[in-house]
Formats: sequence, structure tokens, C-alpha cells
Amino acid sequence: MKKEFDILVIGSGLGGLVSALILAKEGQKVCVLEKNNQFGGNLQTFSRDKLIFDTGVHYLGGLSEGQNLNRFFSYLEIMNELQLYKMNEDGYDKITFGEDETEYPHAQGYENFVNQLAHFFPEEKENLETYCQEIQEICNYFPRYNVVGKDNYNEEILHLNTRRFIESITSNKKLQSVLLGSNFLYAGDSENTPFYVHALTVNSYIQSAYKCLKGGSQIAKLLVKKLREYGAEIHRHSEVSEMIFNEENRLTSVKTKSGKEYSASKFISNIDIRSLITLIGKERLKKSFLNRVLSWEPVSSCFSVYLVLKSNLVPNYDYNIYHYSSEELVWNAYRYDKNSWPETYMLSTTPSKQHPEFAESLTAISYMDFEEVKGWKKTFNTVADEHERGKLYEQFKLEKAEKMIAALERKIPGLRDAVKKVYTSSPLSYRDYIGSFDGNMYGYAKTSENPLKTMVSPRTKIDNLFLTGQSVNMHGILGCTIGGFNTCAEILGKEIIDERLTQMINKNKSEE
Repeated sequence: MKKEFDILVIGSGLGGLVSALILAKEGQKVCVLEKNNQFGGNLQTFSRDKLIFDTGVHYLGGLSEGQNLNRFFSYLEIMNELQLYKMNEDGYDKITFGEDETEYPHAQGYENFVNQLAHFFPEEKENLETYCQEIQEICNYFPRYNVVGKDNYNEEILHLNTRRFIESITSNKKLQSVLLGSNFLYAGDSENTPFYVHALTVNSYIQSAYKCLKGGSQIAKLLVKKLREYGAEIHRHSEVSEMIFNEENRLTSVKTKSGKEYSASKFISNIDIRSLITLIGKERLKKSFLNRVLSWEPVSSCFSVYLVLKSNLVPNYDYNIYHYSSEELVWNAYRYDKNSWPETYMLSTTPSKQHPEFAESLTAISYMDFEEVKGWKKTFNTVADEHERGKLYEQFKLEKAEKMIAALERKIPGLRDAVKKVYTSSPLSYRDYIGSFDGNMYGYAKTSENPLKTMVSPRTKIDNLFLTGQSVNMHGILGCTIGGFNTCAEILGKEIIDERLTQMINKNKSEE
């Protein structure tokens, strides 16, 4: 039984769901295939002890009225249904170093951002203002960052390097480290990372920072609900195992592991680009393209510890903490020494329903190389396809969790006694659930030396196959959402996408 569609989307990460919904809204007959039990890629959550834990999305930026993600989500008709709460306006992120108890805040609103840091660096106020102006300016260069408008990159700004840029803003070493303190959001190797990656990542949080009540998976659930309202089909446990081409090298259909075949006029891949290459078959692709993609370095992976806490013992933080054992570490924190791991971590808590001043759970994440779990590389384990990885692996995770709790206890004295249950995820969990190469967090590393090397067009050389998702250009909620709109602009035409978004913006303005 072959099913015929206009558009078939492989993978239900955010980029795939956004692309599917834009096209379904245009009356296209759309189908989405997902290999896992849960839709949403990095938006997935899991539940333990009746608590919800996020695996990837801990907070969102740019969601206030008139801001870019708010506009995109409004167009996708999910904005009004999202359950959000605003993080601490005077410091949604706080950066800490070593034994120093000072918490350096990243605040919401540009003026507030400057003023809050000026308390600690009074002589740097002007430099902080310059920093805010520059990151906004860089973002304005990017196609669709401001929803409608620019449609091509300014190559010059792609070569700006984060380290050189930050050093040009201020010579104060501590302030440099504070400004780079949330670079875990892009697994920053600030020696090589292009400055635009830093700017695009932090700018929307400075505009506004929110957490999702009940976890980031609600974004995926709302998109799936809308897709069904627009008549799209969306299937779980449907891993694509084969792509079928005709003599003209046109993709005609795909087969899933269970043997079902789906044909479509056009296909969008929202899976890791290396997995896609395997499905296409190397012989169908140009050598130069293959060599380029296979030379990309995956961004680091991570190890996460999820703690279920006893009642009313640990304070709830309405901000994230990014901690480094030393200020120098911010430049390349992902290059760590196994013996002193974790020297850096991101920490966030969830408020208790009864007593919101206390935390009911805590999540801490630190970098981890895939190398550390290579011994279990051939094992595979998800809810949909359960397999044990063995005692040694459980022991490995236990030891890592112990080290993490010891590091966290230096920040939160008495934490160990407040822990009820401990859960963990390793680079293998990210690989198996998200499908990212070697469990990488955010696709592939960008470099300011050769920024175009890792930039790919959503349009491939196979004329009815398109790309979206975090291994295409930008990662993150905003990056993948913009990517979905850019992918659809290739399919429908940029004018149509611009027109739809402009109509929505004007409609909203007239309603105000």
C-alpha cells in the first residue's frame, strides 16, 4: 500500500514540525514520519516520579509581544496556547566562577542588561552599551531574524570571531568571561566560534527570557495538534530505512523499517545530515559535497543529571546558573580533563507546586565527549526500542552523577541530603533519542576562519529534496524555527512567506 503526499517530512524535530505546518497551512497534503515514541527531537521531555524533566529546552527567548519568536509562533497559531512564565528580569542567567560567591547577571532588556552588570563593572558601562548595540546589529544582518526582510547573508560579518570581538569590546578579563558565560548554549569554542553564533544565541534572551510550564514538549504537542487540524498525517515509530529514486535521480518514495512505503512530490529531511547521506547513498552525491559535510566537526555532547528533590529543602532559582571553576575556562570549556570533570555546568531548577520558593527538581548539564561512552557505541536504547547497556555502563553513569552532585554541593550546601532520586542521560541517550551524530548537542561546529564551509542551502542537488533542522545553519528554538521558514521559502517562494508573515504582523497591529 503506497500513500501519496505533496510533502513528506522525515523527522519531527522543531524544524520539521514548523516546515510541515507552514506547508499544511498552504493546503499541501503533508505527512511527517518520526522514528521515536515522542515527537519533537530536542523538545522531548520525560517524566519521573510524577515530575517533568526537559532534555533540551530549558528556556526560550524573544517571546514577548512584537518579538521575533512570538511572531513566528503566532503565525503557527501556537503562541496563545503556550504556558510560560517569565524568568528573573534582573538576571535570567547568572554566571559564577570558582569559589567566588558573586553571581554576575545577564538581565532582560538592553538597558537593564547594561545597568545590572554596571553594578559590578561601573567603569565598563559604555563598553556594555556598545556590546548590546553590536549584537543587535549583527542579528539584523540575518535573513528572517526580523521575521520579514533581508534574504541574504553579509559574508563579511560571518568572519567575525567571538574571541576577537569580545576582546575588542573590553580589556577587562573578568567581564569578557561574564559576557561569554552562557556559551554552553552553543557549545562555544570561543577561540573559533563566529561572533554571529554568539549574537544570535544571546540576543533573544536579552530581549525576553521565559520557561515553559510543564516542559518544552508542549511546543511539539501544540504543533502536532495544529498539523492534525490542517489535515496532516503524523506517525510515530516510523523510521525511514530506505529512499527510492527513479532514473532521473528524483526521490519518489521512502520505506520505513516496518515495510510501509510513502510517496510524495517533495521531501524535507529533518534528520542529522550524516544519517541522510547514508539513506541517499554516497554515490548519488557530489564528492566535493560529501567531503565537505563529512569533514564537519560535531559540536560536543553532554552528560545530564536530573535530581528529584525532597520537599522544601532546596531554594528554587528563577534563573539559570552557569558555573566555571575558573574564568579562563569560558574560552573552551568543552575541552575538559576527565579527572577534574565537571569543571563547568549549567544548572536549573523547577519550582514546587505547593511551595514555589523551593525547588522540586534540579537539572545540571556538563560537556562530555562521545569518546567516554565509545565502549557502548553499538548498544541502542529508547522507550520504543528498549535494550540494556549493561552493568559497566550503569556504573559509569553512577560515578559521573556522584561527581556532579559533589560539584553542585559546593554551590548548594546540603544538596546531597535533599536528593530523593537521581536520573542521568549520556551522549548515547542524545544520540538514540535525538538522532544526532555522536550525540552532539547542536549540530556541527561553525568556524570564523571558514564560515561558509558549514553553511548549506535548504535546497539540495536532488531537486525535490530539502533540508531543515539544526545541522543546517542555526540551532536552537529560534534557529530551527527560522530554518523551517527558510526551507518553506525555497519550496513556496520567498514572496509568499513574506506576504503571509507581513499580513499577520499588520493584522496584529490593527487589533492592538
